[in-house]
Amino acid sequence: MLFLVIFFYSRKDQELQVIHGFAQGTSYSVSYYASSDRIKKHQIDSILLKIDSSMSLYKPYSLINQFNKSTQGSQLDGDFLKVVKKSFEIFKATDGRFDITVGPLVQLWGFGPRAINVFPDSTLIKETLKHVGMNKLKLQGQHLKKANPKVEIDLNGIAQGYSVDVVAAFLTAQGLNSYMVEIGGEVIAKGYKPDGSGYRIGIEGPGSEGFRHIIQIKEGAVTTSGNYQKFLSYKKGKISHLINPQTGYPLDNSMISVTVYANDAMTADGYDNALMAMDLKAAMAFVKGRKDLEAYFIYRKPDGSVTDTLTNGFKKLLVN
Repeated sequence: MLFLVIFFYSRKDQELQVIHGFAQGTSYSVSYYASSDRIKKHQIDSILLKIDSSMSLYKPYSLINQFNKSTQGSQLDGDFLKVVKKSFEIFKATDGRFDITVGPLVQLWGFGPRAINVFPDSTLIKETLKHVGMNKLKLQGQHLKKANPKVEIDLNGIAQGYSVDVVAAFLTAQGLNSYMVEIGGEVIAKGYKPDGSGYRIGIEGPGSEGFRHIIQIKEGAVTTSGNYQKFLSYKKGKISHLINPQTGYPLDNSMISVTVYANDAMTADGYDNALMAMDLKAAMAFVKGRKDLEAYFIYRKPDGSVTDTLTNGFKKLLVN
């Protein structure tokens, strides 16, 4: 996952207030403009802990782990339900490239909550694929049912974006109208800074090249999915933590990272993973066909060199 670096400015009557913390296996930052520190760290921690209790694979007591252990499915809470509904939407829109039932495959390749001693062979992958596919799930009210008792889900590709949205909604409910929320590089911003400008975000590239671009947003969310910061050594190369739910193998295409701009972070977070699974031409066509998305792509050319491209809407966000 790429890191999005944030720049701020202050004015005496509207001071920048910043809260830093650690949750969901990563760091978070909540920044807002107000005359005093109206939001407390324990309030943010409480929100994120509630979401973890619902959807974290790393919490033994979580609802998602209860669901995965069940044979027929289970009842969802409100947070879980919203994320599952959005997941079905993205699954359908991307022809299955985004699929929350990929969890068992993620675990097979060593990117799940349990350590592995050996990588899977083709036979094990083929067997595991029998239990993968959101078509094996059915949502009835708040009950998520399994058509296959061995289906398990993994919401890591979308739940962090949802967490960003929930924290942002809390800030809005507290009467704040200028803020930025960042969790593990997933960002949402609202309103203007005291000087009238929007919030600036630096987008890093692979390696140590620093910022490739800086964008400025006044409303909306920006998330990034990449394959070069989280990987494992495999044979003579590296494998991505992003697993293709249709083949059972780690993604191996020209994409290096995809940064998505959308109205909310959950939408951006879900689609950035799906776009990583497409070739560049298909990904560009997909984003251009939607009014709710803009995207920036870093990819590898056939000769091995690294370059980038972006949609016209994303280009308008760039700071010269």
